[in-house]
Amino acid sequence: MPINRRSFLHITAITASLSAAAACSSSSPSPSSSSGAPAADATVDPAAPAAGDKADLVIWADQKKAESIRDKAAAWGQAQGITVAVQIVANDLQTNFVTANQAGNGPDIVIGAHDWIGNLVQNGSIVPVNISAKAKENYSDVALTAVTYDSQTYAVPYAVECVALYVNKALTSHTAPQSIEEIVEAGKAAGTKAALAIQVGEAGDAYHLEPIFTAGGGYMFGKNADGSYNADDLGVGGEGSVKAAEKIAWMGQQGALTTSIDKNNAISTFTDGNAPYLLTGPWALADVKKAGMDYAVVKVPGFESLPGSQARPFAGVNCFYVASNGANKGFAESFVIDVAKDSSFAEAMMVSNELPPAQKDLIEKLKSTSPEMAAFNDFAASADPLPSIPAMAAVWGPLGKAQANIINGADPTSTMTSAGEEIKRSIQG
Repeated sequence: MPINRRSFLHITAITASLSAAAACSSSSPSPSSSSGAPAADATVDPAAPAAGDKADLVIWADQKKAESIRDKAAAWGQAQGITVAVQIVANDLQTNFVTANQAGNGPDIVIGAHDWIGNLVQNGSIVPVNISAKAKENYSDVALTAVTYDSQTYAVPYAVECVALYVNKALTSHTAPQSIEEIVEAGKAAGTKAALAIQVGEAGDAYHLEPIFTAGGGYMFGKNADGSYNADDLGVGGEGSVKAAEKIAWMGQQGALTTSIDKNNAISTFTDGNAPYLLTGPWALADVKKAGMDYAVVKVPGFESLPGSQARPFAGVNCFYVASNGANKGFAESFVIDVAKDSSFAEAMMVSNELPPAQKDLIEKLKSTSPEMAAFNDFAASADPLPSIPAMAAVWGPLGKAQANIINGADPTSTMTSAGEEIKRSIQG
C-alpha cells in the first residue's frame, strides 16, 4: 500500500491534529533520538482533519513535542488564515518521515533531533532554512553549530540538551564534586545501593557515558579545521579510547558503573534515595522535583588523576526541519522563520515539555525562574554537538556494548580495540 498522510498515520502513529480555529482549545501536556518499532494500530482524534489531508500545514513530531507545539501552531495558523495539523508519530519518526517524504506524501515540517541531519540530507529529505542575521545573534553557538551541515543551515533550533550531575544533598556533603574520583568515593561513602545512577544496561549507553569516555581521553570522531566532524578520524580503538576504557573498568570495579542500571531505573534509583548522584539530562528534572528532595545540578567533572582531563558530554539540539517534498513548502518556510524570529515559540513549548532553550533572551529570563534550565544551557555551551554525520550510526551499538562488557570485567584494551575495528568495517561497508 503506498504511503500517504492518511494511511501512514493509521498504520504507524497516534494522530492529534487540529485546525487553527481550535487555537483556544485545551490540551494535556527522553533523549530525542530514540525510536522503536512501528505501532500495529492507531487511534485518530475525531475532531482532526482526515490525517491532515485538508490542512494547509502539516507538522509531524513525537508525542511530547507535538503536545508542546500544538496550541502555538494553531494560533499561528489562525493569524495567517490557514489550518495547521500537528500529528503525533509515535515510533520511528525519522525513518517514517524519510519514507513518506520520498513518496511525496509526508508532512511539511518535522520536529526532531539535530543529529538526523546527515541522514536526512543524504536522502534528500530536507532543504536548507533561512535564519536572519538578527535571529542568529540570539542563538547559542552550540545550537547554530549543531544545525549546520556542509556549511549550510538545515534546521531551526529551539532547545539544547546535555547530561549533567544531579546531587541529592541529603545523602552526601560532596554537593559540587571536583573530580570523578570524588564522585566515586563520596558515592560509596553514602552507603546507598548505588554510588552513581547512570543508565548503562546490558547493551551499554555510549551517549550517557560520553562525559566519562572523554574525561578518560577518548573521542568518537576528530574534527576538521572548521569544527565539523571528520568521519575518517575515528577515535574508538585508538590510544585515547583505551585509556578511557581503563577508567571505565576502574569505575566498574568500584561499583560506580553497573549494567544493572538502565534506562528503566536510572532516574528512579536516584529519586527513591538509592544513589546520591545521577548522571542524566534535563528530562529528569520533573521527576527529581516531584521527589521533593533538596538537590543540586552541577557540571560533570574530569578525572583528577589525568592532567587536563575534561568531561565533554554531547549536546543534542531539538529543531524544526522543512521537508523537501512537502505539499506546502511556502507555509512551512514562513512558519520556521517565525520560530527563529523570537523565543515565543520556544517559551510556549516549555509549558508542557521543559527543555533548556537555544535562544539567549529566554535563557536569561530563566535564570531567575528556572535556574536549572539555565545551568543546563551553560553546560551545553562547552559540550560537543552530537555528530550528525551518517558514519555515527555505526558507532553507537559497538561502542556501547564494548563499554558494558568492560564494566562487567572484559579486558579494556582488546575490547575497545575490537569495537574500533568493527566500527571501521561498518563505515567502510
